[in-house]
Amino acid sequence: MSSQEVEATEVLVVGAGQAGVALSEHLTKRGISHVVLERDRIAERWRTERWDSLVANGPAWHDRFPNLEFEGVDQDEFARKDRVAQYFEDYAAQFNAPIRTGVEVTSVRRREGAPGFDVETSAGAIQANYVVSATGAFQLPAIPPIVPENSGITQIHSAQYKNPEQLPAGGVLVVGAGSSGVQIAEELRRAGREVTLAVGPHDRPPQRYRGRNFVWWLGVLGLWEAATPAEGAEHVTIAVTGARGGYTIDFRNLAHDGIRLVGRANAFADGKMQFGSDLAANIRRGDANYLDLLEQADEYVKRTGIDLPEEPEAHIIGADPECMTNPTLELDLAEAGITSIVWATGFRTNYDWLQVDAFDEQGRPAHKKGVSTEAGVYFLGLPWQSRRGSTFIWGVWHDANYIADQIDMQRGYLRYEGSSRPVYDEELASA
Repeated sequence: MSSQEVEATEVLVVGAGQAGVALSEHLTKRGISHVVLERDRIAERWRTERWDSLVANGPAWHDRFPNLEFEGVDQDEFARKDRVAQYFEDYAAQFNAPIRTGVEVTSVRRREGAPGFDVETSAGAIQANYVVSATGAFQLPAIPPIVPENSGITQIHSAQYKNPEQLPAGGVLVVGAGSSGVQIAEELRRAGREVTLAVGPHDRPPQRYRGRNFVWWLGVLGLWEAATPAEGAEHVTIAVTGARGGYTIDFRNLAHDGIRLVGRANAFADGKMQFGSDLAANIRRGDANYLDLLEQADEYVKRTGIDLPEEPEAHIIGADPECMTNPTLELDLAEAGITSIVWATGFRTNYDWLQVDAFDEQGRPAHKKGVSTEAGVYFLGLPWQSRRGSTFIWGVWHDANYIADQIDMQRGYLRYEGSSRPVYDEELASA
């Protein structure tokens, strides 16, 4: 392709999920030319990498962008996944976002002898002054290499799980006790399956307390704005759900409902899964996180005098089930009737296409609030990018505003051409 045929744009945004749509709005407001490339459809992960019954974990009044409400969804309801995907399509249409779907970015390299980057895509080459990775951190399903593929056990990641009918008859082991693992385990149990849930370290906020959703409490308490996670909590998962109208997850209740709770899945040999002895400690850690938020909420009510109903029963922690006091450390899967495993074990990043100096020794983005160590390259949608809320819908919108500001400032520097009048030494000496 000749240089005349190479498309040029000021900013290239990779990914048209919530991060890409948010950034496109902010760039559009500033009059900055840009193109958003998406290899599938807008908000594709909400469509095809989530289970059928998934709803947002926060209510519609909160889990949205500022300039569009969820039409047809009550503000206190939790929008279904397909409705969330449609929301981003509708939002992009509001300002005619320059999004191109079905186009995959295969490589980004810094230009030689010229500013900006050379970008190769499935639809041709593009030159861009700035590149923003809006693909987030949840890119490739991560399944730990514990159970061999030839074990005879059906294994899928939570991103591939759709509904109970998808799995073969028999019991199911769900590994991971964040929002995905808990919701999938409960759905399977309600469908009549025998379910074992491996529980690791987690936080579990109350879904509602004293008439307010947990997102409201995190807001008024200033906890959404925390710049870094608590020490030792960098990778702790959050157990919260908007399913069935939203309710507070309590692992003791899950055990009461017939779900077998075990500690972290550590190893597999001869058809047997070994689990850690950390189940009780993990659950009690979640309890402590839960009670701490209740206490902060009560102090806020006392300090401000706001009229909210008391809820003393929320502070009561039930008795430990036998699975906590006498934990299962090894389980023969065949004897237990377990025929499948759902790995709700998170995701890993994949930046093979971004061939620039913007990563640390572990291959993670090296950045400060999304501004990378490679001039002209930015990240958006990363956990704790600027605050606790960075991966939430509303949080990524505010981070996108910051990235757009940074790009605009850099454009201002590049537009400066310097003074045409020479400054002489004698002028400087007399100044």
